[in-house]
Amino acid sequence: MSEYILELRKISKSFSGVEVLHEVSLALRPGEIHALLGENGAGKSTLVKIITGVYHPDKGEILLNDEAVLFSDARESRQAGVAAIYQELSLFPDLDVAENIFAGRQPIKPGGRVDWRKLYAEAGKLLESLGVKLDLKEKARNLSIAQQQMVEIARAFSINARILIMDEPTSSLTLREVDDLFRLVQRLRAEGTALIFISHRLEELFALADRVTVLRDGSYVDTRSMKDVTRDDLIRMMVGRTITNLFPKQDVRAGDVVLKVQNLTRAGSFYDVSFELRRGEIVGLAGLVGAGRTNVARAIFGVEPATGGRIQVNGQEVAITSPQQAIELGLAYVPEDRQLHGLIPAMHITANISLPTLHHYARVGWLQDKPERKSAHEAACQMEVRANNIWQLARELSGGNQQKVVLAKWLSTQPRILILDEPTRGIDVGTKAAVHALMSKLAADGMAILMISSELPEILGMSDRVIVMREGLITGQFSRAEATQEKIISAATQNVTIGTAQ
Repeated sequence: MSEYILELRKISKSFSGVEVLHEVSLALRPGEIHALLGENGAGKSTLVKIITGVYHPDKGEILLNDEAVLFSDARESRQAGVAAIYQELSLFPDLDVAENIFAGRQPIKPGGRVDWRKLYAEAGKLLESLGVKLDLKEKARNLSIAQQQMVEIARAFSINARILIMDEPTSSLTLREVDDLFRLVQRLRAEGTALIFISHRLEELFALADRVTVLRDGSYVDTRSMKDVTRDDLIRMMVGRTITNLFPKQDVRAGDVVLKVQNLTRAGSFYDVSFELRRGEIVGLAGLVGAGRTNVARAIFGVEPATGGRIQVNGQEVAITSPQQAIELGLAYVPEDRQLHGLIPAMHITANISLPTLHHYARVGWLQDKPERKSAHEAACQMEVRANNIWQLARELSGGNQQKVVLAKWLSTQPRILILDEPTRGIDVGTKAAVHALMSKLAADGMAILMISSELPEILGMSDRVIVMREGLITGQFSRAEATQEKIISAATQNVTIGTAQ
């Protein structure tokens, strides 16, 4: 009998004649955390969807407990004990915790009615067995991202999953929530569950994983023990080269103040926020998830206008009440959630890029598609978007290429002030380096950039100045020379009272 619970042997898959997986192999042991690593577009998501029955391989073999299987759909894979938790969670927002756990599989009384007492009792037992404390009757829309992930895990184990796939599970979590998730993952491993863990945060893999399999351009590179590799080894395996400078920050002399925020307030979100942003400067806005950073960015861009305070753009006081007004003032905003706010996934690349500038291509009410197509193609090429063509749907792109489309869209507006909210969330190290190089070039060309990031190395590596927030208040400001991880974490976690923070 094999030592593996799951084996994939030389799996290949093509879409529209383009091969996205070529003879990829992976073997998973019971009670193992196996990292799956690769750049965006390397084939990780396609491989996961083949494991879970969403796609069928064109070639190759899948063995589960030494028996060849080919799942007809995701439901069949779940029945076989294989479950996946994707980066974009799939709970029903208006169902409560217990209803989500047993969605589509509710216990039924004789006569066909749902046995609600049994449903809540079973859900409670399941959460208790996982060491998770949640109100069973709380609606999913009211849960934090971390709590929603716990519900997804509970749903997976309600079908007795022995193989659990987790795709970028920590990308939206606070440090404390990451610790809670890691404890649960380690507990599942100790109980014999096999886990495939996908993350672009290499430090997480060294903390958790037993082995790692690396893909590059749809092909298998190698499987190694985490004890036998270094960070540089993994990067070289992923991208085929050594990335010597992940944070290529150029020294730029800051120019005039282009954005000035004074005592900006939105009741219930943030209070008395004041800072300046200069031409050619990158200001990092740090803090834990929920500190109010995104709310400040949305207020400046007019998505959720401030209820108090003042905003000056190029020395002129303005009242920004809509994104259209912000765009006309030379602002652009790349949002945190590219799926929900950054893209229209069902539209193609060209339409996504041209959305903010459609009026440039309209003549007497008709869209002139040739100039639109030309501009979109140039923007996509400038951002090095990897796609079959500019008519490919945004939802078919990898996360990194989706982010490049969002950046191309907003840079096509030719902004003078660029707000980046988690610009490298969920993208691979090679694409991160490219985004950082772009940021540095834009700043050197005179653009002012406000960058929100939860990754301290990114904040420290790319910022000229760092502003730290906690619970809607600014709790610290540091120059590039002054900023350290310890100072930023201290400012992000200190207790504050409205009216006392500087």
